[in-house]
Formats: sequence, C-alpha cells, structure tokens
Amino acid sequence: MALPVGQQAKYWGIATAIFLVALWFLGDVILPFVLGGAIAYCLDPIADRLERAGTSRVAAVAIITLVAILIFVLLILLVIPTLVEQTASLIDTAPELFDRLRNGLTERFPQLLDDQSAVYKQLLAIGETIQSKGGELVNGIVSSALGLINILVLIVIVPVVAVYMLLDWDNMTAKIDDMLPRDHVETIRGLAREIDATLASFIRGQGTVCLVLGTYYAVALMLAGLNFGLIVGFIAGLITFIPYVGALVGGVLAVGLALFQFWGSVEVVDGETASYATNWLRIGIVAGIFGLGQFLEGNILTPKLVGGSVGLHPVWLLFALSVFGTLFGFVGMLVAVPIAAVIGVVARWGLSQYKDSLLYRGQTGGE
Repeated sequence: MALPVGQQAKYWGIATAIFLVALWFLGDVILPFVLGGAIAYCLDPIADRLERAGTSRVAAVAIITLVAILIFVLLILLVIPTLVEQTASLIDTAPELFDRLRNGLTERFPQLLDDQSAVYKQLLAIGETIQSKGGELVNGIVSSALGLINILVLIVIVPVVAVYMLLDWDNMTAKIDDMLPRDHVETIRGLAREIDATLASFIRGQGTVCLVLGTYYAVALMLAGLNFGLIVGFIAGLITFIPYVGALVGGVLAVGLALFQFWGSVEVVDGETASYATNWLRIGIVAGIFGLGQFLEGNILTPKLVGGSVGLHPVWLLFALSVFGTLFGFVGMLVAVPIAAVIGVVARWGLSQYKDSLLYRGQTGGE
C-alpha cells in the first residue's frame, strides 16, 4: 500500500528543513565540499568522453588532474601576481582618482564644490574610505592567520574533494538512484534529467562565457593602454553570469578609469599653466571594447554555449542570488543557481500536473 500523499509531503518537508538548517549552520565548513562537487560536476562530461575514447576512469581523472595542475601553475606564474599587483595599485590610486574627479568638478562647476560644500566633503571622504578600507582588506587577507588557513584549506581540500568525487561520480549517482522511492522513480528521474540539462546549459555554458569574456576584456583593455585592465577584465568576466550586472559594473568601471586616465587636465608648474588634451579616441576604444563584448555575448557566445532553453529567467536568477546570498552568505550564492534550477523545473512540472488535473480542467474539460 502506497504511503499517503500527506505523509510523503511531511517527510519531504522535514528533509528540506534539515537541509536548510545544515546549510545555515555549516556554510563555511561545507564550502570546500560545495566547490569540489561543483568542479566534479562540470568535469564529469570530459571524463565520460575520455572513457568512451578507451581510457579507464582512473586514467581519465589522472589526465584531467594533470591538465588542471598545468593550468594552475601557469596562472600562478603569469596571471595571479599581476592581478594582485593591479588590485593593490588600484586601491592605492583610488584617492588620486577621486582628487582628479573633485578637481575636474571644481573647475567646471565651482559654485557646487567649494571647500565647505557637502559634495566636496563627501567626495573627499569616499576617496579616504576606499584607501583605508582597501588597505585594511589587503592587510587583513595577508596578515590574518585565519585568512591564510582558510585559503590553504580551500587550495588543498577543494582539489582533493573534486578528484575523489570525479573518480566516484558514476557510483554516487547510481547509489542515489537506488535510494529513490520506487513509486515515483520514473518521475524523479525525468525531473533529474531536466534539472541536469538546465544546469549543464547554464553552469557549464555560462562558465565558458565568463571565461571567454573575462579573457577578452582583460587582453583588450590592456592592449588599449588602460591601467588596471587585467583587474577590470577579471571583475567583468567573473560576474558576467549575473544578467546585465557584469556588463554594467565592468563597463562603468572601465569607462570611469579611462576618463580619469585619458581626460585632459590642467596643471600649474612653476607658475606656468600646462594643459593636456583629452584623448577621446582611447576613451572611445575602451567603451567600444565593452560594446563589442556585449554584442559577442548576446549574439554568439550565449546562444551557442548556453542556449535558449535554460529555463532560468534573469529576474528569477537575480532573486535567487539575492535571497540565498543574504540568508547563507557566499555558500548560499554558490548553491543559488542549482536550487533555482531545481525549483524552476519542479514548478514547471507542478504546473503541467495542475493543467492535467480536474482542478484546472473541471468536468467540461474532462469530457
């Protein structure tokens, strides 16, 4: 005799509550395991292809691990030192940038910005705050023993968890399948396949888009002569998966830095005024780089790599990131996309069940 629907709903509700409570209390602890599982999920198709090519699972995982180590070493040697250096330089240069903004506004709108005005004081406070807080952040990351321990834990544990989960991925999924309720196994399998298709399209596809756009922005901005082009490209590529936010933040940051770097200025040296013309071409090139990036993302990268049937509406994705980020911190943001995909798939399935029911169709529809 099947378990009543009310009892099933109670048990699944209890399981969901336990999951949320565990996520609430163990967020920082399970972070390496969440990251490791995400990496294993993304790399499993590559391991499956290597297996179909004739290698064993162990050999496939070994090949993937060696390639990942090689890429990581290259990043350590070539990219990360420059990224850290540009980040520190940007934090140190922030007060100077705000000084130039204040001086430019003072020159053009002297009636708005005198020494006693609120706007003048606010701009001065912003520059000093960015420098002090940025310095505190960098010093805290470097000097804090706990911060170093957490970084080392992530560096050590995440790859180990990813390798072991990738090695045993098929066995884990088979055991989970064996534990499914037999009365609903086909329904759950169908939902799981749809969830997997959604996640594969979004996480793997959008991750590739972020990597491609981040590399493009960083290289193009550095070739255009923009200071801090690498860090701007890194930030823009990193948050590209958030609809519109990546392009907006990266574009505003890049164009703002270009204005500060290439805008004409007036200096007084030994009583003589020296003026420098605004380099509109350089500013236009920086803006054009982001315009071209948005064209490539919207018309080529996203349609080809992500596809149009992901099923995650931008508003729903932003809502999920906001809610889970607020409730569970950084770990919540990591699990927001998978959980949003699960809720979306289950909601669409529930809607289809509702439309097939007498509650929707009524007696006339049934006839």
